[in-house]
Amino acid sequence: MVFDHSTMKTVRQETESVSISEFKATCLARLERVRRTGRRLLVTRRGVPVAEVVPPTVAPPVNRWLGSAAGTGRITGDVVSPVVPRDAWEAAR
Repeated sequence: MVFDHSTMKTVRQETESVSISEFKATCLARLERVRRTGRRLLVTRRGVPVAEVVPPTVAPPVNRWLGSAAGTGRITGDVVSPVVPRDAWEAAR
């Protein structure tokens, strides 16, 4: 069952059942169908459930520290020429 928060109604999802050998042969297509339709898939072995494939939940975006300061710097002045005059360099003496 899925609880839809926007309409505040309970919706029953249909669950498709498939044997484990058939799932093995068509795994990628079945996984894509679960993702696309949102319907669950029950995998069975000799009629006994062994796995249930459910659609992924939408994860909230993760705030990463890399790039978190992008766009916050400001360039003022000349960034190419040296900060001190060449005469002040110890290596140039």
